[in-house]
Formats: sequence, C-alpha cells, structure tokens
Amino acid sequence: MLGEGEGDGGVEIGSPHRHPSRFASAPERNAPIARPLRLVTGSRQVDGELLDLLGRRMFARDELGARLAAAMRRHRGDPERVTRAQFERALREGIDAVEAAPPALREFFAVVDRVPGWVDPALVERGARAFRRLGRSRDDVLLQLSLIGGYRFVGPADLLVLTGGLTGSTAQRRLGETQTWVDAVSAPGGMRRDGAGWRLTVHVRAMHALVNDRFERNGRWDVARYGLPINQSDRAATLGLFSSTVLLGVRALGRVVTRAESRAVMHLWKYAGWLLGVDEDWLCDTEREQNVFNRHVLLAQGGPTPAGAALAAALVDGQLTGHEGRFAALRGRYERARTLSMLRWFLGREGLRDLGLPVTAAWAVPPIVAANLVESALVARVRPGRRWLERASDRVAQRESRRRFAGAEARIGALPL
Repeated sequence: MLGEGEGDGGVEIGSPHRHPSRFASAPERNAPIARPLRLVTGSRQVDGELLDLLGRRMFARDELGARLAAAMRRHRGDPERVTRAQFERALREGIDAVEAAPPALREFFAVVDRVPGWVDPALVERGARAFRRLGRSRDDVLLQLSLIGGYRFVGPADLLVLTGGLTGSTAQRRLGETQTWVDAVSAPGGMRRDGAGWRLTVHVRAMHALVNDRFERNGRWDVARYGLPINQSDRAATLGLFSSTVLLGVRALGRVVTRAESRAVMHLWKYAGWLLGVDEDWLCDTEREQNVFNRHVLLAQGGPTPAGAALAAALVDGQLTGHEGRFAALRGRYERARTLSMLRWFLGREGLRDLGLPVTAAWAVPPIVAANLVESALVARVRPGRRWLERASDRVAQRESRRRFAGAEARIGALPL
C-alpha cells in the first residue's frame, strides 16, 4: 500500500502487479511540478489511497464504451454489429431512429441520453458563457499549460505519437479538432441533447473507446509499462486540464475569475466528463477539489519521454504556418516566439528543457497580464462588457480555426474503424 506522508516526498511506489511501471516512477522530478497545486489548495498531505487508486485505474477502461467498440469491430453480417452509420444516426436523431438497433448501441445511448439528476442546465449555460469570456488567454492556457505541459510525462504522449495524432503535417489540424470540440462544448446550448457540444463529446467517447480497443489488441502497446492505452486515470487527468487547470492558468495571466464563474465552469466540465465516461467519483464540483486531484495526478506520473518532445516541437513550430496577408511569415515567427515565451512562464526552465524547447524570457506575459486586469476590472463588471468579451473570444476562436484547418471545414475526425 502507498503511505500517506507529509509533503510530496512520502510516496512509496506500488507493486508492478498493482500498477503499471510508469506509475509514480519519477518522484524527485514530479514533486516540484506538483508543488504549486499544494500551495494553491493548502493541502500538505498526500492521500495514499487516492494515489494508489490512480495507479490501479491505469488498468481500468470505460467499460460502456468498450462494449460499444467491441460491437463496432464485429464482422459484417453479425446481427449484433454496430455500424458507423447506426452510431451517427443515433447521435443525430436518437436511438429510436435506428431500426433494429443492436444491443450495445441501445445500452450506450440509454446511458448518455439520461441526464444525471445533479446536472443543472442553467448552471451549465452560465459555465459556457464564463468559459468563452476567458478569451485568448483560455486558448493560450489550453495549448501551453494543458496540452504541451501534459507532454512532459511518459504514457499519453507516446500513444499520440503511435496514432499519428500530433506530428508532422497533422499537428495543426488535430489541434483544430480539439479546439472545435472545446468551442462546441462552450457554445450557447452546446451541451443540450441537440447541441453540437453534446454530440461531439459523445463522439469523442466512442473514438477513445475504439482507439483503446485497437491498441489493447494490436500488440503495439506495452500495458505493463503504461497501463491501458486510454485508461480511467489518464481520462480523468485530461478532464482536469480543461477545467481547473484553465482557471488556474488564466489567473496566472491576470484574469479575475469570480467564485460564481468558477463554480459554473466546473459544472460545465463535470457534465462533459460524465458524458466522456470519466468515473463519477472523480468528477469534481469545485476548483479546489479538482486541484487536489490534479496534484495527485502529477505525483502519479513518470518521467519525460521523447514522444513529448516531438509533440511539443510540432505544436510550437506549427505556429509558423497558416497565417494570412502580406506579413504572414513575420506573424508566424512572432506567434512561435510568443508561444515559447509563455511556455517559459508556465513550465519554467526545466519544463522547456524536458521538452527539448529553447529557453527564452517570458517577455510576452506582462502586456497580457495588464490587458487582462483591465478587462476584468472594467469590461467584465457590466453585462454589455461580458457579452462583448464573449463575442471577441468567438472571433479569435474562428480565426484560429481557419488557420488550423487551412480554410477547410472545422470538424472532428471520423471514428477509426
């Protein structure tokens, strides 16, 4: 069993039969990375039971999604096979629109179509508005702290490289797909049953289940080392990157987030996490609760991986391309330099070195902080100002989407069958 100790150093690595070998395998490296979360939460103790559970659930999958994936992999002619067309029709029109729907499809939609009793639709909508108001700083945090920052650890980054997810020419498009999903989740009415956010979230759950099924079976994934390809611990960790990590990051960029806004944003992502199949006991209502969990996630990680450096380089260098106008090349060089500058602010020297990125000064941060303080103190204090911030954020997201998709339609990739 893992012991509960004072501070981040009292972590004892569990049995390899209980946890994958990457679990908590770099405590001296990861304790300083987790320390800011210890400070913001005021929680000094390490919860040994939670840490142990994070290790064990690296071997746990989304079982509902797994049954759907298995049915989608069945041979043609099998009456229990679920086709892509059946899944997509159920997603658009409801399960009753699918004639003779296979049992696995009915089971899947019986769950996701049921809105849990704890969901407050009005609070979800307020969370979506508050999330959109965070503007470009939100997108900066998602790229630099949530995504690139997450590549510092072995495991999920290695899976992304194996799937071709964020390397070479696909980097900006796959980043655009993530942005498309986030924008849909936070759009007005996006998380209603007929909203694009709801549909894309359920689509992503099915996609994750199919990827997990494929790599569990194809012999290309070392389960003993990494855990299952898309496991419950990594799934819950990723959810935290979209909720409390974004709120913490935008505060570090000078944005004021009120207690009511924080509660609403957390509720939005709690419902999104439930739809994604995250274990319900790991869905958080408050920032503090999520940050305590995120601290243990960091302590449960392993060391760096070459895959992380490859992914980070692809996203940083991707800032050079896709810009329009006479000064497109100059704009690209500026955006790359700006991204590296902000990565220094969020990840520090060691984080940049872990990812093989050049260490620069955080020169871009002071003007961002100044602008965010003005917007928070003046513009966001009145209703018209808040609506203006939402519209401005939408314009930035649309511009970035055009760049990342190179003018093509913004959409999520098809299910990998």
